[in-house]
Amino acid sequence: MYVLYAMSRLDDLFADLPASMTVTQTAEILGIRRSTAYKWLNDGTIPAYRVGSTWVILRDELKDLIASGRNLTREDAPHEDGPPGDEEERTASP
Repeated sequence: MYVLYAMSRLDDLFADLPASMTVTQTAEILGIRRSTAYKWLNDGTIPAYRVGSTWVILRDELKDLIASGRNLTREDAPHEDGPPGDEEERTASP
């Protein structure tokens, strides 16, 4: 149920944005400076397409990127090596 709520909030955030976003819109939605947005576009952090000197940023690809990076609470996160909180015990030397 929580994931559905989180997705609807993300959908609400992107609802009024056009299918193709500008660098300024992208920076605003991410809460970063335009210069940081350009840096992230150039290094591939933000998915986009470059046509000449223009960046084409697809709203749904940006939304998918944000959704894929959603952090989990400690209770929701998978623990391959054991329960949370015992990291020191696993790495401590005898």
